[in-house]
Amino acid sequence: MDIRSAVELADVDAIGQAEMLAAGQLTAVELLEAAILRVEATRSLNAVITDLFDRGRAQAAALDESGVLRNGHVGPLAGVPFLLKDLGAALAGTPEAMGSVALRDHLATDSAWTVQRYLDAGLVVFGKTNTPEWGNHCTTEPVLFGPTVNPWSPITTGSAGITPGGSSGGSAAAVAAGVVPAASGGDGTGSIRVPASCCGLVGLKPRRGRSSFAPDGGHGLEGLVNHHALTRTVRDCAALLDVIAGSVSGDPYTAPAAETPFLQSLTPPAPLRVLMSTGSPFPTDGVDAEVVAAVESTGRILESLGHHVTAGTGPAIDADAVADAIAVLHNVSNAQLHAFATAHLGREPREDEFEPSTWVMIREGFTTTGVAYADAIATVHAETRRFAAGMSDHDVLLVPTLLTTTPPYGLLNQPRGTTRAFFDVEFATTGWTSLANVTGWAAVSLPLGVTGTGLPIGVQLMAPDEAVLLGLAAVLEQAAPWADRKPAGWVTTDGS
Repeated sequence: MDIRSAVELADVDAIGQAEMLAAGQLTAVELLEAAILRVEATRSLNAVITDLFDRGRAQAAALDESGVLRNGHVGPLAGVPFLLKDLGAALAGTPEAMGSVALRDHLATDSAWTVQRYLDAGLVVFGKTNTPEWGNHCTTEPVLFGPTVNPWSPITTGSAGITPGGSSGGSAAAVAAGVVPAASGGDGTGSIRVPASCCGLVGLKPRRGRSSFAPDGGHGLEGLVNHHALTRTVRDCAALLDVIAGSVSGDPYTAPAAETPFLQSLTPPAPLRVLMSTGSPFPTDGVDAEVVAAVESTGRILESLGHHVTAGTGPAIDADAVADAIAVLHNVSNAQLHAFATAHLGREPREDEFEPSTWVMIREGFTTTGVAYADAIATVHAETRRFAAGMSDHDVLLVPTLLTTTPPYGLLNQPRGTTRAFFDVEFATTGWTSLANVTGWAAVSLPLGVTGTGLPIGVQLMAPDEAVLLGLAAVLEQAAPWADRKPAGWVTTDGS
C-alpha cells in the first residue's frame, strides 16, 4: 500500500471501507496499513499519542485469516481501523495517561465495556488520541503531550492557532484530517460536540444511560458524561451508536432500547416542532453573527423540509445554580482522580504533576462538603425537570454548538482562581452544550455553517432521544452537504 492509495482511502467513510472489505477489494491488513501511513503523514497534528500498531496488525490479520469479513455475517464496521480517546476508553494492558503527568506511566488493567463492544464489532484498534488532563478542558492542550493542531489551521499552534476543541480533540483532529473515518470520544459538558464544531464533524452525545460504564463505574460525573464518537458522516455515527448501545447487568439505570437499530432510523422524520434559539442560557457578551447566521440558515432548511420552526429564547434555567452544580461535581471528580493517581504512584502526587486548572479543582474538591455535593446533584435533577417543562410544546431544540467561532489556544484551559470562574469562561464560549449533559438529552453538532474565512461552524440539535436527531441529521446532510469540505491539514501524499 503506497501513500497515494492510502490518501485515496481517506475519502471513504467507515461503512464504505467495511463494504470494500466485504467485497474483497482489499484486506483488513491492507486497510490498516493505509491508516498507519496516514498517521505517519499527519504526525505534525499531534492527534495520535499512543501507537498500538502491532496489536492492530495482529487483530486485522486474525480477521483476514478467519474469513468472517467475506461471509456476510458481520456488522457494517468490521475490519475498519479505529482510534480510542485516551480517556474513558481503556484497553487492558495499554497506556492510559488521561492527559495527566501524574499518570504518565499508567497502564489500563481492564478494558472498558464500550471498547470491548468496538472490538466485538470488528473495529481494528491501533492507537489512542490526545486529550486534556482528565477531560477538564474543552480544548486539547495537555502539558504531558502538548497541543493537538486543528487541521483547519495547521500552520500555527500556540496562541496564534485555533483549538481543535476538547476534550475529544485528538480524535476530532484525526478524523477531520482523514486519518480515520471515526474515533471514540466522551462528553461531559460538550467534549464531543465542541471538537465536532471546531473540526467540522458530526458529533453526537447520546442520551443518558445509552451505554454502560462497566466495569469500573455506574456513571460519570453523576450522569453528565456519555461516550460515543466523532465521525464525518451521519451513517457512521448511527452505526457506531448501534455498537455501544446497551447495558450490563447491574447498571444503575439504562436508556430504553431503541425500537429499531439507529442505522435504520436515518429516514425523514414526520413534521417536528422545533424551538430555535440563537442566544445563550448563560451570561455572555453576545453570540457571533456568523454563528447566528448558521443557526438561522438551519432553521430555514428545516422549515423547507416541512418542520415547524419557532424562534425563542429556549427553555429557562437557573444558570447560576447550574454553573455552581457543574463546578462542584467536577471538584469532587478531580479529588477522586487525585486519589486514583495517589494509588497508582504509591505516593502523594506533587502539585507540579498536575496542570494549574486541575490543581484548583483538586484543592476545592478536598474541601467540598457532602451537603454541597448532595445539593449539586439535587440542582441537576431540578433543572432537568425545569428544562423539560420549558420544552413541553416542542420536540427539538435548535441552538448554536459554540457561541463563538473556533476559539484560540490558551482560552479554555487556564486557571481562573476558582472552579466556578473557570466554568464561567467556558460557558460564555460553549453556551448550550452543558445543558444536554445536565438534562441527559441527546444532542448532536453538525457542520452546517462556514465562516467568511472558511472555518467550520457547528449547529446543535437537542432532543430526548437519538433517533429523532439522527433522522434530522441525515436529511440535513443531504440538504446541506459537508463531505466535500476538507481542511488545509487533510492528509496528503507529501505528508504536509
